[in-house]
Amino acid sequence: MSTPPLTTLLVANRGEIACRVMRTAKAMGLTTVAVHSAIDRDARHAREADVRVDLGGSKAAESYLDIAKLLAAATASGAQAIHPGYGFLSENAGFARAIEAAGLIFLGPPASAIDAMGSKSAAKALMETAGVPLVPGYHGAAQDLETFRAAAERIGYPVLLKASAGGGGKGMKVVEDESQLADALASAQREAQSSFGDARMLVEKYVLKPRHVEIQVFADQHGNCLYLNERDCSIQRRHQKVVEEAPAPGLSPQLRQAMGEAAVRAAQAIGYVGAGTVEFLLDACGEFFFMEMNTRLQVEHPVTEAITGLDLVAWQIRVARGEPLPINQAQVPLLGHAIEVRLYAEDPANEFLPATGRLELYRESTPGEGRRIDSGVSEGDSVSPFYDPMLGKLIAWGEDREQARLRLLAMLDEFAIGGVKSNIAFLRRILAHPAFAAAELDTGFIPRHQAQLLPVPGELPADFWQAAAEAWLQSQPARVREDDPGSPWAAREGLRLGLPARSSLHLHSGGHDQAVALERSAPSPLRLEGEQLCVDLDGMRRRHLAVRRGETLYLRWGGDTHAVSAFDAIGQAQASHGHQGGLSAPMNGSIVRVLVAPGQVVEAGTALVVLEAMKMEHSIRAPEAGTVQAVFCQEGDMVSEGTVLVEVE
Repeated sequence: MSTPPLTTLLVANRGEIACRVMRTAKAMGLTTVAVHSAIDRDARHAREADVRVDLGGSKAAESYLDIAKLLAAATASGAQAIHPGYGFLSENAGFARAIEAAGLIFLGPPASAIDAMGSKSAAKALMETAGVPLVPGYHGAAQDLETFRAAAERIGYPVLLKASAGGGGKGMKVVEDESQLADALASAQREAQSSFGDARMLVEKYVLKPRHVEIQVFADQHGNCLYLNERDCSIQRRHQKVVEEAPAPGLSPQLRQAMGEAAVRAAQAIGYVGAGTVEFLLDACGEFFFMEMNTRLQVEHPVTEAITGLDLVAWQIRVARGEPLPINQAQVPLLGHAIEVRLYAEDPANEFLPATGRLELYRESTPGEGRRIDSGVSEGDSVSPFYDPMLGKLIAWGEDREQARLRLLAMLDEFAIGGVKSNIAFLRRILAHPAFAAAELDTGFIPRHQAQLLPVPGELPADFWQAAAEAWLQSQPARVREDDPGSPWAAREGLRLGLPARSSLHLHSGGHDQAVALERSAPSPLRLEGEQLCVDLDGMRRRHLAVRRGETLYLRWGGDTHAVSAFDAIGQAQASHGHQGGLSAPMNGSIVRVLVAPGQVVEAGTALVVLEAMKMEHSIRAPEAGTVQAVFCQEGDMVSEGTVLVEVE
């Protein structure tokens, strides 16, 4: 059967991966088609496509997970092929079969390969038959609590619950002892069902201090398969990667070859075609254990592209057209080193809770040699509670690891986000940590160095408040009375007859308030030039990004972007007399479970309400023992950040 011509490509995804796939497709002369939900109508991926199709709905189940709508969009737009990106339906065998049945090309592996490897349980069984070492676990069909309890006792705590059809940390829970199992299993099953439409779980031994090393494989339709070196993805939070690099530091050529050849054997055993990743746990002795195979393009594929000089999306398109791989294993390059960080809208200081809102400020790093940014947003875009909170990725390449690390640090220093919380400062602390610089990597890196990576916020220094006050005043309109511009009261200069000009401000930033007085007895060493606050002290000039957006000033200081606003002391005092003992929503989201009723006595730590946001569940718990006075929400409600949900006395 001949392969139909491929001139128009539909990307069944959103965000940065949709933008990244379309970038290569356009470079190859293809027409690009974006699909979007109702709330993504003005999203960047929809704006950048040649053709856009509105799927309607808000939740993923109503849009990006609706196979019938996606196929209808392909037909309506004239697309011959569909790229699934990652997440959503990228590892859904039913989607691959539906695309094939519709006479379209799926830019992914055969459905049979997804069946074999898309289920973690099936993949474990296949690898066991092939003699690949496995981490002890249970991967069976029975899904009842007693089965998992017996398996966990046999394996030994701690254990790790994982969604059989999942990835990206969704539906994954660490269980320390038997008392936590029931609640953790129920929560993981709900997350898995919400994210992947499949609640099946597996459980395995939670291996302490492993490294997460994965092999990029690629196969064509002619029986050729090779590996494109490896990536180390050990730096993780909530079992989700945040820093990835290639090649893996300290990996010998012999171990690289052994892992690569094992990955190729796994791919060939299931007739794999296209881009895929075989993930291993690597212990300190150099032994590796199969974890899973991701039958799709990975989030971290840019670091592989950086050290090989290859475009993996272009390879996907060529393989889908029936072309053979352009090189053999001996010709695979390994050039320098690359590191990637994932930029999230989240609050690292508050258990990495996702953040939502409008990107009032979004400034990317300056492009240059060894610098790459894959992003899916622009300034003014909104981050919704319905999808994953990743905004984009920063990738730096260098001739060696240290050069790549320093370049990436410089990129993070130039990046600025305002309007929503982000993990920029957290990422910078990881890259600057001596243990990371020394490549002391394992999956426990973040918890082990938590004190340095997630420091308790302290008071902002006096020089910050002084700089913020200067930037605030200098970014204000020059005159406040247009009807009488000649009046001395029309200017914001703090005029005092016979005395130095003086201005007083009450400022608020990051939960802190400060009164600042500025006197104009001499020229200020701080001067706002455009969007840069220049500070001249002791013959040295430093520049800080200072951007005014309405009544908010975004000031870059100490490696982070601080939102500064004028502080209304009277209004703040009035606002403090709200709900006493009221527990509010930490983010926008939907209520999936209400666990208490008015009059109920609860202990400290009792789960009161379960909130779902960005495909993850978050429990609102009682901070101390008390009695539930009122419940202000019900299951199915959409709530905004700050909404009081339960009042406990």
